[in-house]
Amino acid sequence: MSAVPFDQLDGEIWFNGEFVAWKDAKIHVLTHGLHYASAVFEGERAYGGEVFKLRAHTERLIESGRILGFKVPYSADEIDTATNELLSRQGFSDAYVRPIAWRGSEMMGVSAQANRINVAIAIWQWPSYFDPEQKMKGIRLDLAEYRRPDPMTAPSKSKAAGLYMICTISKHAAEAKGYADALMLDWRGQVAEATGANVFFVKDGVIHTPKADCFLDGITRRTVIDLAKRRGFEVVERAIMPEELSDFSECFLTGTAAEVTPVSEIADWRFTPGTISKQLVDDYAAEVMPKRAAAE
Repeated sequence: MSAVPFDQLDGEIWFNGEFVAWKDAKIHVLTHGLHYASAVFEGERAYGGEVFKLRAHTERLIESGRILGFKVPYSADEIDTATNELLSRQGFSDAYVRPIAWRGSEMMGVSAQANRINVAIAIWQWPSYFDPEQKMKGIRLDLAEYRRPDPMTAPSKSKAAGLYMICTISKHAAEAKGYADALMLDWRGQVAEATGANVFFVKDGVIHTPKADCFLDGITRRTVIDLAKRRGFEVVERAIMPEELSDFSECFLTGTAAEVTPVSEIADWRFTPGTISKQLVDDYAAEVMPKRAAAE
């Protein structure tokens, strides 16, 4: 990641339908999204000049806004077109893509019915979420203090900014103890996910993953499940309790930023990155690359 502050990077940002200089993409301090977390976003990656599963991400952005009670004022086609043009204007082939939609500053207070819904897209180069040298050795996770909430208390099907508050707290606490990330349980005490990625486990050649009933069913998660099934692996989505972790031989995370990242340790539990994890690392890397016509 660049040592340059993010508000000082070069290039352009798509901001409410226009391409503006990166340093000029600013909002007011009384923006509703800043004070009340009325914001939704996506994390996407471009590989070889194409954004992987762009439409799926765009549709989820729009749906996330709907769940938070606002309509994103651009169609999926408009957002996709803007994303692709911005990627070209930035001159990147491989990059990270961050669209975000939020309530503006017209009204301040819990209720802000008349506030403008703003939309921006930024694209920058972000090579690897975790240390590349440690990735295939397996990263180390702590066990988070905070838990994913009951869906009756939070809009868990939306990629809402406010839901990541406890993720930031948990990841910072883990890093302070020398870990790369943290595993979060849900309100029932079941295994849920890492702070920004879904989690999978392997036992006797079968892949197990928590049922996505109180956290996002990640686009990368679904992709990896499909890849695993193509390889003939059985994938079981179910409730997983922490005491079961000692029974698993492998563990890995999936997410747009994390891609597929093996795990060697979660608190007192140990895992060894094995053939299934390594196979899915390779399969995912092949899957995300643009599929060029044979003639090319």
